[in-house]
Amino acid sequence: MMTTTQQPSTKEDILQYLLKQGLATAQELAEVLDISPQAIRRHLKDLEAEELIRHKAVQAGMGRPQHQYELTHKGKDFFPNQYDDFAVSLLGTLAETMGEDQMTSILRKQWERKAIHYRDRLGNQPLSERVAGLVKLRQAEGYMAEVHRVEPEGSNSGDCFLLTEHNCAISTVAESFPSVCGHELEMFEAILPDCTVERTYWMIDGEHRCGYLITLQSSKVRSVL
Repeated sequence: MMTTTQQPSTKEDILQYLLKQGLATAQELAEVLDISPQAIRRHLKDLEAEELIRHKAVQAGMGRPQHQYELTHKGKDFFPNQYDDFAVSLLGTLAETMGEDQMTSILRKQWERKAIHYRDRLGNQPLSERVAGLVKLRQAEGYMAEVHRVEPEGSNSGDCFLLTEHNCAISTVAESFPSVCGHELEMFEAILPDCTVERTYWMIDGEHRCGYLITLQSSKVRSVL
């Protein structure tokens, strides 16, 4: 949590914007948050001193390099995170004791149970209501999730939504065991059996967010877990 007490809401707005966008200049932040460039630079200086953000120089044309700001690991930890190093240690012990294959089976079973829980909560509503409900469930678990309707590709596709998660509530686990992300994709497919679910962004690949393209397919028949 931030130690500074000066205008914490503005500083939190800066952190949230950087979490969503990945990078931003001081000028961009000033415009988005509607405060003066001088004030935004004071906030940025404070946040850098607290090691919540860092900057890097990026050459833009023939002018002077621009400073672009991004979150540090400490800055990302400012946001809710339900899992800690104990989970990684426990999974490591399981892998050593039971073997990778059995541990993978255990992880898959966990995601299957969570998928059933989600399905029970979301019911058989229209897709727009199900994805909105899914976002609320993910937010309650510590994910900074949001969803937007997008234009589908292809004439055979129905409704299409992009589910974005700007942080990962299990990032510590995912860094050590990337296979959990594969099970997460399988979980979304099980929750939405009448849809095609594709991963479009992945933090493990260096992106600053995870994204899933959810497309309703009229040819798919609902199945029961």
